[in-house]
This record gives sequence, structure tokens and C-alpha cells, in this order.
Amino acid sequence: MIVAEHLGKRFDDFWAVSDFHLRVAAGEVVAVLGPNGAGKTTTVRMLASLLRPTRGQALVAGFDTATQGLKVRRHVGVLTEQHGLYTRMPAYEYLEVFGKIYGLEGDLLARRIAHWMDYFGLWDFRTWRIGTYSKGMRQKLALARALLHEPPVLLLDEPTSAMDPESARLVREAIRGLRSQDRAILLCTHNLYEAEVLADRIAIMQAGRVVAVGTPQALKDRWLGPPVFAVMLDRPVARPLPAFPPAVEVVRAEGRTLEIRSPHWERDNAAVVAALVAAGYGVLQVAEVPRSLEQVYLKVMAHEQA
Repeated sequence: MIVAEHLGKRFDDFWAVSDFHLRVAAGEVVAVLGPNGAGKTTTVRMLASLLRPTRGQALVAGFDTATQGLKVRRHVGVLTEQHGLYTRMPAYEYLEVFGKIYGLEGDLLARRIAHWMDYFGLWDFRTWRIGTYSKGMRQKLALARALLHEPPVLLLDEPTSAMDPESARLVREAIRGLRSQDRAILLCTHNLYEAEVLADRIAIMQAGRVVAVGTPQALKDRWLGPPVFAVMLDRPVARPLPAFPPAVEVVRAEGRTLEIRSPHWERDNAAVVAALVAAGYGVLQVAEVPRSLEQVYLKVMAHEQA
């Protein structure tokens, strides 16, 4: 649904996006992470055919963003951080205006408005002026606007920025509900938790290019190494430690907890437990130590700045 190759945008002497590569398939949610100034918003604007790239090419829903802008815009739904709602208009009337811009009329337009307002829990507030809406309601209205023409591609730029936790949760649930085998979603966000719970793959941008991409698990394995497992024992760890298989690394031994890393834990865990039991320990629990996307992100940024 989205294919970007060597995509770049220059403003005077500054490359806001230098060499962006990414593919997003139908049915996939891809989150783009990166610091301020990494080029995320400029990339979204190019993919939405709102900015012409300086170099490279992007195809969205099969259309070239540089030469087929009108067709691209008909096939994308865009949610920007500043979504430009007309606060004096009633919400229903506002969606009517944008539905007509998308070429919808009559019963079809009315059904689409009713469907999405009901989907986002806004139907009972359809006659309210948008200025009376909460921030979460406004964000959901902007999502409804982006979905009126049922686009196969959604481009979401900071969809929960500056929201209170409850409103952010509601919007995340809405995005999760929009996942479809016929729709690709590109989500730009600073919220690492949001990226991890919503995305199939993560792309990390720095200085206008993608510097790391993969599933959350693949990125953790690449940048943080094999997982670490915490073994809880029935008594404090004593030296010397039991003899473990050669690939097993003891990361930490403190109190009654032994932290162990192995690239083949499925193979080695039984041997580790057997060695501990043979040494007189009772093994109470074995659990993987959580590895966060934040750890990955900081590792990638440190590598890029080195």
C-alpha cells in the first residue's frame, strides 16, 4: 500500500528528509519513531501528496505521489497533529462539508457520517458545536473525517499528542479497531508505549532517514541481545555458582535472584534448572525480564550519534 524509495525533501539548503525507505503492506500497522526534527511530519506530507519530494519516489495505494496527487489524496485519510477543526460548526455539518469534498452525496454520505460518528461514540453529540468537544472527542471527530471516504491508507501524525491518559486510551482503541486486511496504517508518534501496543513493525528515523526497522521483538533481539531470564531461588545465591551450559551467561546474581542470558534458552533452561537443583537450590520461578522499546530506541539513537 505504501512504497517509499530514496524519498527526500529539501527546503533551501536543509534536507528535512534525506533518504527515506519504507514499505507498508495492506493489513499492517507501522509506527514511525524519531526525535523532533527527524522528518516524520514532512514524510507524512509527502506520502499524502501535500508536498512534492525533492528526490526519490513514493507510491501510495498504487499511485505516484508526485504525478498523481489527486488520486493519492482520494485514497488516503490523514490525521495531523494540528487537525484544523472548525470549532463554530456543529460536528454533523462539519462532516457533511468534508464528505462532499470527497465526492459523497445523499444517502451514502448520511450513512457514512452516521456510521463513523456512532463508531467513535459521537452520534449523541452530532449537533454540538465542535468548540464544545473535549480534546479526545475532537481527535475522534478528525479520525471520522479522515475515514468518511473509507480510504485504504491511513496516515496518522501524533494522534494522541498532548492528550490526557483517558483520551489517549480512547483514541488508541479506535486506531486498533481500524486495523483491516484491506487497510494500511502509518502511525508517527513519540509515544513508545503506543507504538509497541499498536504496531506490527517499528521504523526509527533519525536525520531524515530510517535507521532501524523491524517487529518490536526483532528490534529487541538485534539491539538488546538475547532475552534475560530471572530465576527466583528459595535461598540466597552462593559462590561458586553451579556449572551451566557454555552459552549461558550469568548477568546478575543478587540475593535470591539469578539473571541469566542464553541465545538458546528453550534448549538451555532445563539444564540450568537441573544444575541449580543438583546444587541444592529450590527453583521457585523463572520469568523473562521485560525489555522495552524505550531501551531499543535509546540504543539506536546512541549508535547514530556515536
